[in-house]
Amino acid sequence: MNENMDMEIDREAVRRARPGYKLWRYALLYKKTIALALLMLAVAIGTELSGPFIAKRIIDDHISGIERPWYQTAPGSAGSIAYNGASWQRGDRMPEAERQAEARVLQAGGEFVFVPGGIREDGERSVAKEADGSAVLTIAKNGAVSQYKAQLLTAEQWLAFYKPEFAGIWRLSLIFVVLTAVSALFSYGQKYWLQASANRIIQRMRDDIFAHINRLPIRYFDNLPAGKVVSRITNDTEAIKDLYVTVLANFFSGTLYIVAILGAMYLLDERLALICMVIIPILTVWIIVYRKFAANYNRVIRSTLSEMNGMINESIQGMPIIQSFRREKKQEAEFEAFNRRYFDYRNKMLNLNSLTSHNLVGVFRNIAFVALIWYFSGVSLGSVAGGVSLGVLYAFVDLLNRMFQPIVNIVNQLPNMEQAFVSAERVFVLMNEDGEDVSDISMPRYKGNVVFDNVWFSYKEGEPVLKGISFAAKQGQTVALIGHTGSGKSSILNLLFRFYDVDSGSITIDGMEIRELPRQTLRSHMGIVLQDPFLFTGTIGSNVSLDNPAISEERIAKALQDVGADRLLAHLPQGIHEPVIEKGSTLSAGQRQMISFARALAFDPAILILDEATSNIDTETEAVIQEALEVVKKGRTTFVIAHRLSTIKNADLILVLDRGEIMERGTHDELMAAGGMYYQMYELQQGIRSPGPAAGSSIRGSGVTGTSAASPAGAV
Repeated sequence: MNENMDMEIDREAVRRARPGYKLWRYALLYKKTIALALLMLAVAIGTELSGPFIAKRIIDDHISGIERPWYQTAPGSAGSIAYNGASWQRGDRMPEAERQAEARVLQAGGEFVFVPGGIREDGERSVAKEADGSAVLTIAKNGAVSQYKAQLLTAEQWLAFYKPEFAGIWRLSLIFVVLTAVSALFSYGQKYWLQASANRIIQRMRDDIFAHINRLPIRYFDNLPAGKVVSRITNDTEAIKDLYVTVLANFFSGTLYIVAILGAMYLLDERLALICMVIIPILTVWIIVYRKFAANYNRVIRSTLSEMNGMINESIQGMPIIQSFRREKKQEAEFEAFNRRYFDYRNKMLNLNSLTSHNLVGVFRNIAFVALIWYFSGVSLGSVAGGVSLGVLYAFVDLLNRMFQPIVNIVNQLPNMEQAFVSAERVFVLMNEDGEDVSDISMPRYKGNVVFDNVWFSYKEGEPVLKGISFAAKQGQTVALIGHTGSGKSSILNLLFRFYDVDSGSITIDGMEIRELPRQTLRSHMGIVLQDPFLFTGTIGSNVSLDNPAISEERIAKALQDVGADRLLAHLPQGIHEPVIEKGSTLSAGQRQMISFARALAFDPAILILDEATSNIDTETEAVIQEALEVVKKGRTTFVIAHRLSTIKNADLILVLDRGEIMERGTHDELMAAGGMYYQMYELQQGIRSPGPAAGSSIRGSGVTGTSAASPAGAV
C-alpha cells in the first residue's frame, strides 16, 4: 500500500485527535523532505558555529601564539627565526630535548620586545627605554612588580617572528571561507526544501478540507455562512503554513544553536556554561506565559476575521437588495463593529509582542554580558595557568552574541506559532464534522419507481415538517407537488435526493431503500432543475456537462437543441463556448434556466426533479420551456413543484400538501371534480373566482394566496 493510502487510513483514525497531533501527522506525509531540510539546517548550523573556534585558534595559536616561550635551536631548523645571530623556534613546535636557551617575544603597549631568559609570571606590562638603547620590561600583578632586561624589536624584526604563522592563518582563513560557503549553501537548501514541504502540506490540507466539504451533509451548511468556510480554507491554512516554514525552522535551528553553543561554552569553560544555561528555564516559562495570553487573543482575531469574510461575501451577493433598500450605512456600521474588534485585539497582540520580545531579550543579553564581565574580571588574560586566553574571551563573546540571536528568532515566531495553532483548531473543527466519503460505486440506470411509505421528517427535533407522507410514482409518470410555502414540497424532494434522511418511514426506488445506497450512487441517475439555476464560471458547454468527460460537445449541443435553448442562445457569438462568469450574471433568467434544463437532459437521469423551474421566467420563455419539458420528461419519472397550476394540468399525479400532510391527490380532472382545495386554488389563479369570505377563509387556512387574472403567476 502506498504512503498516501496509509495516510488516508491514519488520518481517519486520528481525525478527532488534538490539532498538534494532526499537524504532526500532516508533516509525516512529507517526512523525507522535511528530514532532509532539517539535516541541511543542522549542517549549516555546525559549519557556522565553527567560526568562533577557528577565530580562537587563529588568535591563540598564531596571533597571540608568538608570545609563547621561544627556544634557541640549531641553525637552519624548520620553522626557526634568525635573530641576533641565533636561531629561535617556538617551544610548542619542537621536541623538548632540542630546547636550549629560553626567550619571550611580548607586546607592551605599542611596542614588541625580546626578553632573553623568559619571564616568571605574566601580568600588566609596560616598557621603558634605556639610554644605551636597551629596554626594561615591567610586569605588575597583585601588587608585585618584576623587571626584565629586554630588547626593542623593529617592525621588520617582529614581523619575522610572525612569518611562520602566515601559512597557518591563511589555511584557517581558507577553511573559514569554505565553511561559510558550505553554511550558506546548506542554509539555502534547507529553506528551499522546508518551504517546498510546507507548500505541499498546505496544498494537501486544502485539498482535504475541500474534499471534506463535499462530503458534509447539506444540513451542515444551513448554519455556516459561506464566507466562514472560505476563511478557513484560505486564511487559516495560510497561517498554518507559517508554522511549517518559519516557526519550525526557527524553533529547530534555535534549539540546535542554543544546545551547540552551550556545548561549545562547556568546552571552553564549564562554570560560565552553567551560568548561561539559566536562560533555558527562563525561556520555557516565557513561552508558557506568552501562549496563555496570546491564545485567547488569536482566537478572537481569527473568528472576527472569519465573521468579516462572511459579511463581505453576504454583502456582495446581496448588493442589489442593500442598495435598493438604502442599507449601505447600516452594513458599514456592522462591518465597522467587526473591524473595530479586529483592530482592538490586534493591538492587544501588538502590546503583548512588544512587551515580551526584543526588549526582554535585550535585558537578558545585558545580564549575560554583566555575568561575563564579572567572571572574567576575576581572572587574568594570559597564557599561564589560571588565566584565560584572549582567544577564549573572544570566543565567549562571539558565542554569547550568537546564542541570543536564535532566542530572538524563537521569540519573534511565538505570534506565528500561536496563530497557527489557533488556525489549526478552526480548520480541524471543520474537518471533524461527520461526513460521508464520495463513492465511486456505479450501478445500472434504475427504472425510477419511487415509493414514499409513511415518511416523517423534521429539520429541528420535535418540529416535523412531513407527517406520514405516503405515495407511489411509477416509471415515466409526472408527479406534481403543490401547496403553500412551508407545506413540505421541497422537503419531499430533499429527502428523495438524500440531502437529508428521513426520521422514520422509508423511501424506495425500484424496491431499494435509498438509505442503503451511497448518496453519489443514488444521485448518479437523478437530475434537478432549481428555481434559481446556478451556473459556474466557465462556458455554456462546461455548465451543461459540468466537465464530465463522458458528455461530448455533440451531446451538449443536442441537449441544448432538444430543450429549445439553441433559439435563446443563437445571438451569442461563441455558441456553447460563450464564457459564463460567476452565477451567469451576464445571461438572462430564461437563458440560465434553459442551460439548467439542458444540463439535466445531458446527464440522462432516470428521475428528474423540477423545483419551481418556471417561476422566475417570462411567459414567452415559459412556452419554450413547456415544450422542452415534454422532451425532457419522456421515459423519466418526474417530480414537479410549480407555482402556476396551468403548467401541471397534464401531471399523472398531483399531491396537494398542507402543513406537512397530503390533503388531496389525483389528476387535474379528478381534483377539479372533487371541488376541494385544488379546485379553489386553480379557479383563483385563472381569475374565475374572487376570494370571497368562505373561499378566502378556506384558502387562507391552507396558507394559499389568490391572485387576480392580471397576475397569473400567483404563489402557491
